[in-house]
Amino acid sequence: MSFTLAIVGRPNVGKSTLFNRLLEQRKAIVDDVSGVTRDRQYGVADWNGKTFNVIDTGGFVPGGEGAFELEIAKQVLIAVEEANAIVFMVDAATGITSLDDTMAAVLRKSTKPVFLTVNKVDNPERQLEANEFYSLGFDQVFFIAAASGSGTGELLDAVAALITEDASEETKEMDALPKFAIIGQPNVGKSSLLNALVGQERTIVSDIAGTTRDTIHTHYNLFQKEFVLIDTAGIRRKNKVEEDLEFYSVIRAIKAMDEADVCLLLIDAEKGITAQDMNIFSLAVRKGKGIVVLVNKWDIMPKETNTAKEYETKLKHKFAPFTDVPVLFISAKEKTRIFKAIEIGLQVYENRSQKVSTSKLNDVLLKAIQGYKPPVVRGHPIKIKFITQLPTVVPSFAFFCNFPDDIKQPYKNYLENQLREHFDLTGVPVRIFFRKK
Repeated sequence: MSFTLAIVGRPNVGKSTLFNRLLEQRKAIVDDVSGVTRDRQYGVADWNGKTFNVIDTGGFVPGGEGAFELEIAKQVLIAVEEANAIVFMVDAATGITSLDDTMAAVLRKSTKPVFLTVNKVDNPERQLEANEFYSLGFDQVFFIAAASGSGTGELLDAVAALITEDASEETKEMDALPKFAIIGQPNVGKSSLLNALVGQERTIVSDIAGTTRDTIHTHYNLFQKEFVLIDTAGIRRKNKVEEDLEFYSVIRAIKAMDEADVCLLLIDAEKGITAQDMNIFSLAVRKGKGIVVLVNKWDIMPKETNTAKEYETKLKHKFAPFTDVPVLFISAKEKTRIFKAIEIGLQVYENRSQKVSTSKLNDVLLKAIQGYKPPVVRGHPIKIKFITQLPTVVPSFAFFCNFPDDIKQPYKNYLENQLREHFDLTGVPVRIFFRKK
């Protein structure tokens, strides 16, 4: 079993700052507004040669007024259940609060190791005041300043001491699994799809657009299929991004695309494809990601004999020139065809990672080139002699010829279509380069 560390505590004690420090990157949204992190989110950290998962949770507000507080409390308890050890964070600047007491009572019942971590201890005076936290009754107490990193080494040493070699290896293997990002505009049903696939309330679902602010990683291991699902905050057009937080979430969604191998682009069936969906689609193509288009809420659409066929033709017309994309009509709410979506996603992942042998490429494509030669340039025939696949993540092919700069787009398109016809590249952007032989 891999090893998981959960960071819990009331809002605004610096959990996300510590999370970002452990991951050595800005993954959690950090802001001075309390309750910024709503869902629990995951990352992978390394310390002293040990690799482990870290969960950052929303601030714990037991029985809070708002619906979100209740949901966050539920998420914290799930995180504690999932974890092997817990970092319970408190704030030296404010001292012990009633929320800290409540949380301490919950954690003392847990059989898991708890590291009481007093944050914002950044001067000798605070160091003295921080001693009051011993009264919470935990054996292991650490004084740190997450923003500067002081004291975090000792905390990590204590965590690393609990991790076995096997657990560390398994975490590394998980990190190597295929990654699917669920992308799309706010409120198209991304979180509902994730919850339907995983079969548990993994993300906070509500009808308020923009509920998911962070990207969330979920390990999926059912029906002999294993991969990581990344749920992203909805991507909106620039002029709609009112709060700074919204802006961060858009950046986060774009970063999730970078992390993913395959993007599952969700479109609202009723609204059809909008300019914003097209932007998201083009961005995924530019980044060279595998793409599966999922038309969600299909259950509420009025249908005739050819509704789906016509809808798909319209979509592909918009996607041109990259039309070799799987389109699937689903309902996250009714769980219609959602597992089919995963099968197609895994197929696209395979297509994207395939390596075509040079001999096979040349056999197939040189024949195709003989059948339809490149146009003559300034009285010179263009001769393509040799083709090879480049060692890149995105399927890229180099064609060696005598006049690489003179090959025009229509002929490039012809070669790409030939590649797609003979090798399974559905859902995958292809890159073609011409080089001087």
